[in-house]
Amino acid sequence: MSQSADAWFARLVETVGTLRSPGGCPWDREQTFESLRSFVLEEAYEVLDAIERRDYAELKGEIGDFVFEGVLLAQLATEAGHFTIADSLQAIVEKLVRRHPHVFGGAERARTADEVLGRWEEAKARERGAAANGQTALSGIPPRLPALLTSFEMGTRAAAVGFDWERPSDVLGKIEEEVGELRRSVTGGESGGRAEEEMGDLLFAIANLSRKLGIEPEAALRRANAKFSGRFTELERRFTARGLSLQETDLDTMEREWSAIKDTEAP
Repeated sequence: MSQSADAWFARLVETVGTLRSPGGCPWDREQTFESLRSFVLEEAYEVLDAIERRDYAELKGEIGDFVFEGVLLAQLATEAGHFTIADSLQAIVEKLVRRHPHVFGGAERARTADEVLGRWEEAKARERGAAANGQTALSGIPPRLPALLTSFEMGTRAAAVGFDWERPSDVLGKIEEEVGELRRSVTGGESGGRAEEEMGDLLFAIANLSRKLGIEPEAALRRANAKFSGRFTELERRFTARGLSLQETDLDTMEREWSAIKDTEAP
């Protein structure tokens, strides 16, 4: 019988401590909070990739890698006297209980996931308010978060205090408005700052439509990128098989072949 999760977690913490010890691994001993930033981000994206490919065998390993990064960061914090991994675990358990009063407290039970999300954002807003120190509803959004996710998070926080479109169709109207402004900017010969501003407004509106539809925009865009990459690679392969490069092919011919590739895909 395999060991329990708590036993394996304790062993991971012990293993990381050994790696960081004087007789441990030189690479692990050299790591700092700053040096681990890129690894944390890389592991997060590898988890996302495994989820999107529904490769659960791969996901098992990627989750382990992601947890390892957290334990390693906590080990550095322990050595510096800031906090321990136990403190981190206590903090997340207390936060989950605090933000789910409909499960762990006496609050009325939530009926839908949207209602839970609304309560979660309200609780976060109250906590930020209690912390004071000049914080606002938009304080604390990680500056390194991808811009599309930042727009998504800003919209979510604004919606938690009632500043939101009522329906997704209302956001579509905003998108059409922004497209019109961008079109006027482009057809008017404007470029640089003005066009960039209008493009930013359009992307912000799209991120909020994604939020209203319950779609995570980064995941949607990654899937669109993967779809384009697959189709474009197949386009290139087909012309290469004919002894042609894409540079030697006119746009109309490429578009006909592109449509043919789309027609072969499963609906």
